[in-house]
Amino acid sequence: MAIPIIDAHQHFWKFDPVRDSWIGEEMALIQRDFLPSDLKGVLHDNAVTGTVAVQSAQSEDENFFHLQNAAENDFIKGIVGWIDLCDSGVEEKLNQYRQYPKIKGFRHVLQGEIQRDFMLLPSFMNGIRMLGKLGFTYDILVFPDQLSYTKQFVEAFPDQLFIIDHLAKPPIRSQGFEPWASQMEEIAQYENVYCKISGMVTEADWNLWKPADFWPYLDHMINCFGMNRILYGSDWPVCLLGGTYGEVKAIVDEYFKGFSADEKTAFYSGNAMRFYHL
Repeated sequence: MAIPIIDAHQHFWKFDPVRDSWIGEEMALIQRDFLPSDLKGVLHDNAVTGTVAVQSAQSEDENFFHLQNAAENDFIKGIVGWIDLCDSGVEEKLNQYRQYPKIKGFRHVLQGEIQRDFMLLPSFMNGIRMLGKLGFTYDILVFPDQLSYTKQFVEAFPDQLFIIDHLAKPPIRSQGFEPWASQMEEIAQYENVYCKISGMVTEADWNLWKPADFWPYLDHMINCFGMNRILYGSDWPVCLLGGTYGEVKAIVDEYFKGFSADEKTAFYSGNAMRFYHL
């Protein structure tokens, strides 16, 4: 019997060179529109039954773009949107989003903030408090230099469901391991924090990576988070910088091939369904 697969991290966008300035010239391959019609066949070819669409632009307009996509495409099971968590009226806005069952949580592009401890601003932390009150999840998008702040951040909210995107982007290209590894181990002690096994090829050499480059990082995530707090995510279409969807998915397929059926079910779908209430 085939194990159901949920891709817990993918994006859609209508490319705007100003808004999407993070997609620089070295990423010319993805400087175009990526819509559900581009992904649907890819998911079918890789036996993926559903996805979680994650924000890439910091605008509430994008929430409604994703809601429209989800209304037209059943494979989109959940949405991680964006909202200004520092807004004093954030609770009222979040209450309005409760009318849309597919919006499961929110994310802010913390990795791009000039103030590296932005997450510890009292106004931002108040927004997180409102997420918890209203039952929304929060995706943590950071670089390794922000992990010390991330520990303080998650420690302040023991009842909030958090998930770290892309293993917090360890320096795979240079085979760097510390202090990322120790800091992730500390953060994983908080059982309300999960981790997405996603975005790895983007942190590797796009043209020269081999599957074994990722094994130390995957070993460490399982040692830290166990099998019940890790989720499969492709990071499509960003992952296309390092290979096809199938090539990227094959990394985790190879790594987890010797795991039990229950463990693989947890990783590929069960944990995502539980975390995001799909």
